[in-house]
Amino acid sequence: MSKSKKAKKASQDEPKLELIAGGKQDSGKKGKKGKKADGEGKSEKHHGGLDGLLKIAEHPLVADLIAVGALAAVAAIAEAGKDDPAAVKSSRAVKSAGKAAAAAIGARLLKEVTTGSAKKKGEA
Repeated sequence: MSKSKKAKKASQDEPKLELIAGGKQDSGKKGKKGKKADGEGKSEKHHGGLDGLLKIAEHPLVADLIAVGALAAVAAIAEAGKDDPAAVKSSRAVKSAGKAAAAAIGARLLKEVTTGSAKKKGEA
């Protein structure tokens, strides 16, 4: 591939990178004087998706679920490497760790939901 083809290919890929990174894509047109730039004039109460995700991540139940899943995954990997240390690096060990984590998180969520509904029935 010649140098000009590489340069042309790189210039074609640039807008894709800006879109992924969330950068503002400049269409080459100049804005009118009366218009506000992106982000200006939005209400202060509007929170982005990142703020909502941060609030969810700070919830104690989410932290508990992550801990339960991580513990189950580590236990599954340790179990796989008990007989053969090389088996820890296999894809089978990773798959079993993922399944164990998912099962542990599901069981913990089910316990939380059923316990929560039983408490609500007892209060009423």
